[in-house]
Amino acid sequence: MSGAGPGDIPARFEQAWNAHDMAAFAGLFHPDATFVNRFGTYWRGVDAIVAGHARIHVSVYSDSTLTNDAPDIGPISDDAAVLHFYSRLDAGDAHPAGPHRIDTLILAVVTRRQGGWRIQALENVTRVNPMTGEPVLRP
Repeated sequence: MSGAGPGDIPARFEQAWNAHDMAAFAGLFHPDATFVNRFGTYWRGVDAIVAGHARIHVSVYSDSTLTNDAPDIGPISDDAAVLHFYSRLDAGDAHPAGPHRIDTLILAVVTRRQGGWRIQALENVTRVNPMTGEPVLRP
């Protein structure tokens, strides 16, 4: 991870997701990181984050793919930044609802410790129409 900057996090997240590689996914997070998924589930610690994702990567999202946009980066200091980026999940046949697409907006606080940038906190919000609750896809 040396040489990687905060702006590389979304691409690394996408690569780990699409490979269904939980070791690579774990490497994105600090040991004490927190994660709020798109359903409002809160996990504290990389082990809990990975365990929560490992279950879905062998079941409902086993054939899913993720595409993350380049992030909007808000530097806080030389060792901290806030990232906002859009993410598109394409669920496959393994999902009980069948193939479908979901867009989310991710907010991540990333920090550099011991020379490497990792996620300290992440929240994933599903894009929906506030009047109907129907999913909203980006153009």
